[in-house]
Amino acid sequence: MTEQRPVLYVVVCAAPPVLEVSELVELLMADAWTVCVITTPMAATWIDTRVLAEKTGYPVRSAWRRPGAPGALPDANAVLVAPATFNTINKWALGISDNFALGLLNELLGLRLPILVSPYAKKALTTHPAYRRHVQVLSDTGVVFTPSEALRPVAPSKDFQWRRLAEELARLRPS
Repeated sequence: MTEQRPVLYVVVCAAPPVLEVSELVELLMADAWTVCVITTPMAATWIDTRVLAEKTGYPVRSAWRRPGAPGALPDANAVLVAPATFNTINKWALGISDNFALGLLNELLGLRLPILVSPYAKKALTTHPAYRRHVQVLSDTGVVFTPSEALRPVAPSKDFQWRRLAEELARLRPS
């Protein structure tokens, strides 16, 4: 009998790291996760969803499914939101579900799954009082946040720090 890999929903927003999300997906799959990618509407226009679907074996979801249509994704065991934008974090904390990614995040929050969020926003935005309050609201429900610099390259010629997120996820991995 083969052991089932835990399912990780990777929710991505429209910020520069999303352009290299394929690297993150490969890393997570090598770490024995079954990966399903969910995007905000804008992020879906920035990436090649067909390539990601082929890589993961699951469609990349960015829109609501029609009523009565079967769900195409397995149930999640954990969630990674990276890159998480200022806009998405604030709307999520307020319970706004104006796109599929936010609607799903609101539902998953209610299921009390392990959720890791890696914000990617300018310092001018992360010091905004509403942002700090909303990070606290989500943290109070058990959402774990990396520092806002967690994804930034350590040097201008370096890649985004996807390995750092994979290591954080390992700590949250369901047993």
